[in-house]
Amino acid sequence: MRIPFRGHKLSPLLSVLCSLPSGHIQGTFELANKEENREKNRYPNILPNDHSRVTLSQVDGIPCSDYINASYIDGYKEKNKFIAAQGPKQETVNDFWRMVWEQKSATIVMLTNLKERKEEKCYQYWPDQGCWTYGNIRVSVEDCVVLVDYTVRKFCIQSLPDSCKAPRLVSQLHFTSWPDFGVPFTPIGMLKFLKKVRALNPSHAGPIVVHCSAGVGRTGTFIVIDAMMDMIHSEQKVDVFEFVSQIRNQRPQMVQTDVQYTFIYQALLEYYLYGDTELDVSSLERHLQSLHGTTTHFNKIGLEEEFRKLTNVRIMKENMRTGNLPANMKKARVIQIIPYDFNRVILSMKRGQEYTDYINASFIDGYRQKDYFIATQGPLAHTVEDFWRMIWEWKCHTIVMLTEVQEREQDKCYQYWPTEGSVTHGEITIEIKSDTLSEAISIRDFLVTFNQQPLTRQEEQARMVRQFHFHGWPEIGIPAEGKGMIDLIAAVQKQQQQTGNHPITVHCSAGAGRTGTFIALSNILERVKAEGLLDVFQAVKSLRLQRPHMVQTLEQYEFCYKVVQDFIDIFSDYANFK
Repeated sequence: MRIPFRGHKLSPLLSVLCSLPSGHIQGTFELANKEENREKNRYPNILPNDHSRVTLSQVDGIPCSDYINASYIDGYKEKNKFIAAQGPKQETVNDFWRMVWEQKSATIVMLTNLKERKEEKCYQYWPDQGCWTYGNIRVSVEDCVVLVDYTVRKFCIQSLPDSCKAPRLVSQLHFTSWPDFGVPFTPIGMLKFLKKVRALNPSHAGPIVVHCSAGVGRTGTFIVIDAMMDMIHSEQKVDVFEFVSQIRNQRPQMVQTDVQYTFIYQALLEYYLYGDTELDVSSLERHLQSLHGTTTHFNKIGLEEEFRKLTNVRIMKENMRTGNLPANMKKARVIQIIPYDFNRVILSMKRGQEYTDYINASFIDGYRQKDYFIATQGPLAHTVEDFWRMIWEWKCHTIVMLTEVQEREQDKCYQYWPTEGSVTHGEITIEIKSDTLSEAISIRDFLVTFNQQPLTRQEEQARMVRQFHFHGWPEIGIPAEGKGMIDLIAAVQKQQQQTGNHPITVHCSAGAGRTGTFIALSNILERVKAEGLLDVFQAVKSLRLQRPHMVQTLEQYEFCYKVVQDFIDIFSDYANFK
């Protein structure tokens, strides 16, 4: 099915956006412009239309106490599905919670951080813990779950004058990955977030309250993506231009920039091309049977087709300028596997020595935390000092090694640690303290000391670093069973809990195939345990956007599924995952 993006091409989108009605001409803004209400508006030019504004109940007969900078917005064929609001100001927080209560809203979508570029974008309208009373609404924090792209907070709210009315549960989904400038690098996180919003919002609830800072740019972007996804399901087409025109009649300036307009199309294209690949753990076995058994138009089994789609992830060579400098190319084990500029690990520059801030290593997001992993190649003899500088400067306490020093008589990784005693690389001394073999994992503890010159008592610093060296990966292919990998991931997580969540350095030889497989599985299993859900395809796709060739082969991709299945079999009580 070819999806028609009706009416307008993607380029030039700026002229498309300029041709959209702003929404100002169609409406009146008398209430918003009243002297008593001006202080309630965060921005003087972002105001709700009189005809679509949310009207609060009056407080004690006070004129204008029914005003809040918020507008009803239709969804796809659903009247007033949303309320688009500005981020509350300190003086409007009570009104905000009054609106949530009166409108019977059960879900708040927050698309800004409290501060961006040192400027307040939204007042914190909820307590960090315990409860707080905002006007006549008491808000109690019930739960808070922090994930890499968003945070979910659960509140219990109660109207104090109406204490006979039952308290209500309100979910706040706070998207934290919108950058200060522009839009998210990839729409994957936003699509996952939007799916979570839909899953948590009860069918009987009032409008979903959506806000950013002004309540038009990011707010409009979110609402349009939601509506157009519904349109795809219903009509197998989208009409972004027409829908933005409609909602601008309800609140002016919805979708503010050409970059946001482009992002809508990127999100819809992502959704259309790859669909929803998320699974409940209970349906994994059935899904695997269908992948192995289903042939496609290309006469390939489903798993191959799923992996082939990952090759659609373009390698962004224009974002590899630093790694492709001649001085840095010499530091690469495999010239095709080079870090992207936007997430490469940067070392401190040695005085007077150009290019010494470079190492072939990339920051990779975890399930709950950005930059949770460092994916890197196995050190070469001439990059071993850089490797230890990275471990020191980024406060890594954990190294995961997924290759042998030699495999099939080929050098795969320089031995960067001493077998006994100590060794010094540049200003860093590594002393081996213990070396134990447990199952297929060697666990080595190193005392790492930074020797600054001139050395003084205050400057002498040392810390313990633990290396998990996994021997269970055969020279050819993949491990025969998943238990070894499950044990390795568990051991690494335990170490992290004891040492604080500094980045985990993961390497194989080139830092992509086995390294990507380990990181993908760490993230997938973490989600299985927390939510009872998995999405192998998107987990791997996300890694490939952060470092080329992560999870390099079909075999490694299939192994990800196998390990998850083994994990579920070992812990077969599904209640563990719920």
